[in-house]
Amino acid sequence: MSKSAWKQKFIDPYLLSRKFKRTKKKIVWSRSSTIPEYLIGQAVFIHNGKDFIKSYITREKVGFKFGEFAYTRRFTRKIDKKKKKVKAKK
Repeated sequence: MSKSAWKQKFIDPYLLSRKFKRTKKKIVWSRSSTIPEYLIGQAVFIHNGKDFIKSYITREKVGFKFGEFAYTRRFTRKIDKKKKKVKAKK
């Protein structure tokens, strides 16, 4: 379901402050905040619970949440133990 029309988009007050806008290394702790338009073309470091992940803000990302671009889980490829690499014979 979509969000109600009368509800506003959530943006952390720190992201709107002058202190955040003036810093060169923009660090975002609020993953639930909506990405504002004034960050287009800038690099932002988003906290994923352990580290900060660098993400460039493009026009397509505006309106989404910061947390959607900083994954909290690692992707592990499942390897089939039955398949073994065969060395090429010369």
